[in-house]
Amino acid sequence: MPQRVSGVIARAKGEPVEVTTIVVPDPGPGEAVVAVQACGVCHTDLHYREGGISDEYPFLLGHEAAGVVESVGEGVTTVEPGDFVVLNWRAVCGDCRACRKGSPQYCFDTHNARQPMTLEDGTELSPALGIGSFAEKTLVAAGQCTKVDPAASPAAAGLLGCGVMAGIGAAVNTGGVGRGDSVAVIGCGGVGSAAVAGASLAGASRIIAVDLEERKLDWARSFGATHTVNAREQDPVEAIRELTGGFGADVVVEAVGRPETYEQAFYARDLAGTVVLVGVPTPEMRLELPLLDVFGRGGALKSSWYGDCLPSRDFPMLIDLYLQGRLDLDGFVSEEIGLGDVEAAFARMERGEVLRSVVRL
Repeated sequence: MPQRVSGVIARAKGEPVEVTTIVVPDPGPGEAVVAVQACGVCHTDLHYREGGISDEYPFLLGHEAAGVVESVGEGVTTVEPGDFVVLNWRAVCGDCRACRKGSPQYCFDTHNARQPMTLEDGTELSPALGIGSFAEKTLVAAGQCTKVDPAASPAAAGLLGCGVMAGIGAAVNTGGVGRGDSVAVIGCGGVGSAAVAGASLAGASRIIAVDLEERKLDWARSFGATHTVNAREQDPVEAIRELTGGFGADVVVEAVGRPETYEQAFYARDLAGTVVLVGVPTPEMRLELPLLDVFGRGGALKSSWYGDCLPSRDFPMLIDLYLQGRLDLDGFVSEEIGLGDVEAAFARMERGEVLRSVVRL
């Protein structure tokens, strides 16, 4: 029988979100219903509300979630009822050209649940990133459920579903940070602070955090930054070069998504160094660089999408590191809130007051 649960939706561009009743169908073949225990409030959810992703309103928001599998559909063998899972938006197909090449983290045909969740009047909802987890329960493809150790806090574990994984993966997977490397991270909100944590895990010897706000630089220090640069007071390129013997960093992670900060990242790296773009730009942004400089500096310019992660590989590993006390996922949780507090959490997030607000259910 379909279930009626409470969830947070965005009905139209710019309108405040609202808590309403949504209808969750029984899982069909390859699907699972998950009882959500916690879900982080991410900038992407705000982008959905503002029409920055698509105009397929109404949206069922939320995607950084952990919970317990309640039921599964026909043919599901990877998870079963009672499993504690982190939800992901990279349910790989196993058959596209990327998967066949052995690079499923780049899967070109990821999939979601086939059945829609709806409002009570039958209006179909568009779930954020194919998840829609600002809700007591949600319907997803079984491949979107990654089983992890149930000893983990749901509020901390769910953050691997997007922002924290994006940042850690940008440093470790995309940037290939290794022992002894110098790393600079430009922009130290949730994703940038996670990149700092990832660089620390990988054994970087020098981790330089750059931001305009002292609060965010303090966050970066707590996750392992060895040096900080307030870009209101210093030129970040000059400061990074000064802190790296005049050479620039081996890896620079740009976690803002603006042409100005990308240019800073480009010139703040060492010759043959790596720039990783994980900040999300808007469609109208353009970048201009002298082509001779691109040619002459060598190295690599990379974009990191979801931290180039493979959830089945990365989520359990990072949860194990968390339970060992080596990765402070709890440190990303600024506050725990209810479903009715999401709109206010968006405002705090825009003001830079929190790393992550987390909805607890």
